[in-house]
Amino acid sequence: MRELAIGIVLFDGVEVLDFAGPYEVFSLARVPGESEPWVYPCRVSTLSEDGNVVRAARGLRIVPDYSFADSPQFDALIVPGGPGARQESERDNLVAWLASRRADTPIMAGVCTGALLLARAGLLDGRSATTHAASLARLAERHPLVQAVSGVKYVDDGDLATSAGISAGIDLSLRLVERLIGRETAERAARTMEYEWREECGERGS
Repeated sequence: MRELAIGIVLFDGVEVLDFAGPYEVFSLARVPGESEPWVYPCRVSTLSEDGNVVRAARGLRIVPDYSFADSPQFDALIVPGGPGARQESERDNLVAWLASRRADTPIMAGVCTGALLLARAGLLDGRSATTHAASLARLAERHPLVQAVSGVKYVDDGDLATSAGISAGIDLSLRLVERLIGRETAERAARTMEYEWREECGERGS
């Protein structure tokens, strides 16, 4: 199968597991090969506004692969949340860039409060979405055109998907692996991570 390009957006104050969980899932997705035992079909890259070192929540430093200006096209773009998401939602740069990438990105996904960044960019209007339980009311109040869904790990609404808080990004990423590659591959990745994935905890939009 062709290589799938997966992008993960980073910014100062990003929650570590919000981006590290999806990174792990897509990096571990593998299928049997013809000339070798396993093939890893996902090329996972990180990117930030300027491509410089990002300081995540609680101080972890990450060197992104790309800046917004030189990032390639992606099959799926993951937008994590975290303490820094509130600041990013009040700035125009990230929000405007997300809106600009909507047309050429088949799947955009918000993890935790990353959903509020997608909503701020106007991408979730008229769609179902979820976010961290502590931010659901804020999503509903600030973005009344978004149908906020509670009590689920994720909402898969086709070209736009969102997850509840932090570790729920792993569930959503496994769901996206299932869609992009296959159920068996998603289950294999979950077993490798020793992660109890219950696919029924998600909701599929119309």
